[in-house]
Formats: sequence, structure tokens, C-alpha cells
Amino acid sequence: MPHLSIDYSPSLEDHVQISAICSALHAVLTASDDFPTAGIRIRAFRADHFMVADGHAKNDFLAMTLSVGSGRSKAQLKAVGDLLFAAAQEVLKERLATPHFALSLEIRVIDPELSWKDTPIHHRLSGNS
Repeated sequence: MPHLSIDYSPSLEDHVQISAICSALHAVLTASDDFPTAGIRIRAFRADHFMVADGHAKNDFLAMTLSVGSGRSKAQLKAVGDLLFAAAQEVLKERLATPHFALSLEIRVIDPELSWKDTPIHHRLSGNS
């Protein structure tokens, strides 16, 4: 794990390639020594129905939620959060220069007793396949 979920407003696709955001965020996570590559997941979901702030028709958003397994310090999570947020800001700098955009990131730590996984990808990437 980490699993990064991205929700975004549909009109954001008119201004930026969502795949470019995913690639930039993937580069941050794979460069980190804090997460196994086999556990990285990035998913982007277009929110066809949404309302942002005052409901202005030009409002766009991109909201990221990083879910991670337990065992990392707050400092480690803060450092990777800072890097992820900066990478998103770089890709979205033109949108952030407008008064109609909201960018957010939240990190959630998952309780291992309440998380089930069956991922043969870990086995393959560890060289045991």
C-alpha cells in the first residue's frame, strides 16, 4: 500500500491531462523508500455530479486521498504528503492561478486488523514468482 484515490470535476479534463497528474504522483510514490512498488495504486475518478463552494459553473476541483498501511511515522507521511501535493500543484499550476479551483490531499492510515488483501503482484515483484 499506498493507494491514492483522486476525485475530480469533469471540466478539469478540458485544462489538464488526468494521466499526467497520475504519472507525476506515481513518480513521487515510486521514488519513496517508504512504500513497496507492488503496493502502489493510483485511481482517478471523474465526479459527474458535484457541487463546489458557491456552485459557480467554472469551479473545478481535484481531491486526493492517500490510504496507507500503519507503521509509518507522522514525519514520514508528512514528507510524502508534501511531495505529492507539490507534484500536483506543479501539474495544476494554471488551474491554481484561477479563482475557481480547489486542490486537496488527505492521508488516512488503515488499521491492519481491519484490512484484507490478496495480492499476487507482491509475490511477482519480490522475485519469488
